[in-house]
Amino acid sequence: MPSLLDINALKNLLHQSDFSQIDKLLLCVSFDVDTPKAVNTIKSIAKQAGFRVPEKWNISSLLSRSGGLAIRTDRGWELTNSGKERVAQLAGTTLSSIAPKVASSLRSHLANIKDPETSAFLEEAITCYETKLYRSAVVLTWVGAIAVLYEHVVANRLADFNAEALSRNAKWKTAKTKDDLANLKEYDFLQILHVISVIGKSVKDELEGCLKFRNGCGHPNSLKIGESRVSGHIETLMLNVFSKF
Repeated sequence: MPSLLDINALKNLLHQSDFSQIDKLLLCVSFDVDTPKAVNTIKSIAKQAGFRVPEKWNISSLLSRSGGLAIRTDRGWELTNSGKERVAQLAGTTLSSIAPKVASSLRSHLANIKDPETSAFLEEAITCYETKLYRSAVVLTWVGAIAVLYEHVVANRLADFNAEALSRNAKWKTAKTKDDLANLKEYDFLQILHVISVIGKSVKDELEGCLKFRNGCGHPNSLKIGESRVSGHIETLMLNVFSKF
């Protein structure tokens, strides 16, 4: 069962007049479902979706009366499996339509990517996402995004990039190709892109988050991820890399 609601689905569902107060709060908790949420976070999510939680609603009291659909842990409110099933019932076909929409949006960028290796990475990433191979989708979309940024630097800002890299490391060997750029740690690559104004600070911060998530998904560990977290990662890369460069 998909365990997510994206912000667009949440906007539609929170304005259903026949949903109870508890149901609407469960929907908010289901946004980025793998992350426990404080009361203020739940209010903020609702606000993002255009729904202001009435002051008279006691969120913790309402969720505690959900019959075990939501529980409060040390980190915040979380949905139980029964809670996720309830959200799926409320959302109906909305949940099942999210993955195809994300994949379709990503595929729309393929035609604009001229490098065949990058296009192949992205094509494989889409397939992974569609078949719920989420870790692979995270890693491959990141690899594709970095390849797009490498191409942009080589084609447009190579001299500026080399100058900044050399100022940071006197041993830097002048890059001429995207393979040369790959010799630099990806975190440091993002810092230089920011300094030479290829990306802004907010974009850099978001991409650092994507890099950290990629690192978590790229190694055997206990990290659990869901469709909502992965779609958010992909959306960030689509909006800030694939659509712009």
